[in-house]
Amino acid sequence: MKAIAFTEFGDADVMSLQELPDPLLGPDQVLVEVRAAGVNPVDFKIRAGYLQGLMPHHLPLIPGWDVAGVVRAVGIGVTDWKPGDEVLAYARKDHVQFGAYAELISVPDRMIARKPSTVDFVTAAALPLAGLTALQSLKAVGTGPGDVVLVHAAAGGVGHLQVQIARELGAARVLGTASPRNHDFVRSLGAEPVAYGDALVDAVSELVGGDGEVDVVIDNVGGVAFDQSLRLVRDRARMTSIVDGPRALENGVINTWARPNAEQTQWLVDLVAAGKLRVEVQQTFPLAEAVRAHKLLEGGHVRGKVVLTV
Repeated sequence: MKAIAFTEFGDADVMSLQELPDPLLGPDQVLVEVRAAGVNPVDFKIRAGYLQGLMPHHLPLIPGWDVAGVVRAVGIGVTDWKPGDEVLAYARKDHVQFGAYAELISVPDRMIARKPSTVDFVTAAALPLAGLTALQSLKAVGTGPGDVVLVHAAAGGVGHLQVQIARELGAARVLGTASPRNHDFVRSLGAEPVAYGDALVDAVSELVGGDGEVDVVIDNVGGVAFDQSLRLVRDRARMTSIVDGPRALENGVINTWARPNAEQTQWLVDLVAAGKLRVEVQQTFPLAEAVRAHKLLEGGHVRGKVVLTV
């Protein structure tokens, strides 16, 4: 099969299109013909070698944890899937090596959800990791009816989904930090936009009134935004960070690391099919142009997601 892979850690240019053996098919796995693969910040962190101390890595390494495609074959222990089924998955395995930037990927059946026919492959591939991160972070802090929620980076890949899912979970108001050029986009998602910067705390406090605090904070940025959030959240146990685990633990804040969950993935993609969840894809690239996709994402300022098509 053709796949994007690298044999040493480094910048985006270490990746290249290669001919590699087809994946093995384990007894509880599904072999998927990849139609699209989502590109996420964790992909370039893996490529740069930043996660080597967290999970076992093996070279040559094919990046990519988000996949949408068509089942080609199933393992001998798989009963719920058959060739021809259209599926999607957050396909994070225990070892990092055989990812979704390829023509084929084997995925444990416990991670797979069924793609509705009305959802295209690009949209489906953009959803799993960002969607699960969004949903699980909101659930970790008990987001529910009546809450006032502050989402940092509300125009980003995770943030734009968090805004919408928070409303789906019953939040009364959602505030979203974003650069001014994305304020109209954030409004279109159902959030009240707030500009980044030194005036953020005062701006949020003025918007919410009362004691100037919010019920829930979702930190997708870290750094200064993390410090500002500590001043804005009413209870630190209802703040979560997806980017700054050590500081979260030091400050009584929840750290969220998305876990594969087929049931939640199905719930999310069914929301998309029902027109209740919008997945913004800023740009697609053919598989062979994965280097360009990484450089775009690493440059920041991407609205929504970037996807590779196969």
